[in-house]
Amino acid sequence: MVIGFDFGMKFIGVATGQNVTNTASPLTSLRAIDGIPAWDEIAQLIKTWNPTALIVGIPLQMDGGTQLTTHCAQKFANRLRHKFKLPVHLVDERLSTWEAKQRLKSPTKHPKYQQLPELNALAAAVLVEQWLQKS
Repeated sequence: MVIGFDFGMKFIGVATGQNVTNTASPLTSLRAIDGIPAWDEIAQLIKTWNPTALIVGIPLQMDGGTQLTTHCAQKFANRLRHKFKLPVHLVDERLSTWEAKQRLKSPTKHPKYQQLPELNALAAAVLVEQWLQKS
């Protein structure tokens, strides 16, 4: 069991994944203030799901370059590693939100994912699936 985070400055999408079937499910979206979440909410998620690792999406520019959000996401990943003493794996999140939006266009789309917080949770699931397929 892993928990993945789609980092954002206002919302951090969260998803769970398991490596038996290499699947992930959107879980929730946490509010953040300038990229800083309520750490007690993350602690509760970790206590509830008992993951063996954490996955964090790193936002890169399309050419692979970094941006301010890249550094904020890396700082978030470092804090997760320090606070929860779990392995933290970084995943290139380019196009994860685009992929989540494409999934919404499918006949099985769910209307609750039309809002930004829920879209972020779905993008987190995309990140977790990417990591599971490579691990």
